[in-house]
Amino acid sequence: MIRYNPKEWFTFIFRLHKADTVRQLTPMMLSISLYVAIVAYLEIEVFKLGENSHLKNITVMHGMLGFVISLLLVFRTNTAYDRWWEGRRLLGSLVNNSRNLAMKLNSLLPEEDTENRKFYRLIIIEYAFAVKRHLRGNQQNSEIFTSIYAVSDKLHKPNYLANLLFKRINELYVNKIISGEQLLFLNNEISSLTDICGACERIKTTPIPYSYSVFIKKFIFFYVMTLPFGYVFTLGFLTIPVVVFVFYVLASLEIIAEEIEDPFGVDANDLPVTQICKNIQKHVSELI
Repeated sequence: MIRYNPKEWFTFIFRLHKADTVRQLTPMMLSISLYVAIVAYLEIEVFKLGENSHLKNITVMHGMLGFVISLLLVFRTNTAYDRWWEGRRLLGSLVNNSRNLAMKLNSLLPEEDTENRKFYRLIIIEYAFAVKRHLRGNQQNSEIFTSIYAVSDKLHKPNYLANLLFKRINELYVNKIISGEQLLFLNNEISSLTDICGACERIKTTPIPYSYSVFIKKFIFFYVMTLPFGYVFTLGFLTIPVVVFVFYVLASLEIIAEEIEDPFGVDANDLPVTQICKNIQKHVSELI
């Protein structure tokens, strides 16, 4: 995730970073520039179309469709941002629930029970990292996980850890270290961890409907490709930068939406999942 100062206007305008859509769209912008130049040359120099040409009236269509495409892109970006923000809220809940579980275990476990304290400290920390790797499609064991139990890479690691937590906490109850009431509120904390993982999986595995995404891309493409036919009559060869700029604005909105709709990846604008997991590691290590 990119850290920045929102008040530095000139820095944003004149500096290109790796997440800037200009870098991604440059090849297509050059291709569209060439395309518009050819259209403008043919209409002005070859066919010498005049003011009475019916092609001049095609701008009426663009005026009507411009409002429609604006609504579609607003809905698209809002939907993608909602997914991004929900992902951030879930990761925040993961941080808070990990702290709460660590604090409760710290108050319940005897000070001299260093073995159990170390186990719960490692497994709470590893649960956060296991969720991160699970959402990014990497199910390999980490060093912490191997130090607890080495299991098959095919297993759902967060579920395995939650199940392990349930078993070990139940052993505390069986051994009369905690009471039944204490067992219940510890179980609620573990259940909330599983709920968070499931909600993150829902965001990860449910993309924007394919037909909707394809339609927007086709709409942008044909809208931009037909722009020069009408505007050449009024703008001449100035149509080239105008059409390229329109394409840049419309396509950038779609690219930004594509990037943030999956907030758990490693793109520049994705959530800082690794840093959040490291914060959990730091805080849990301080608590238990």
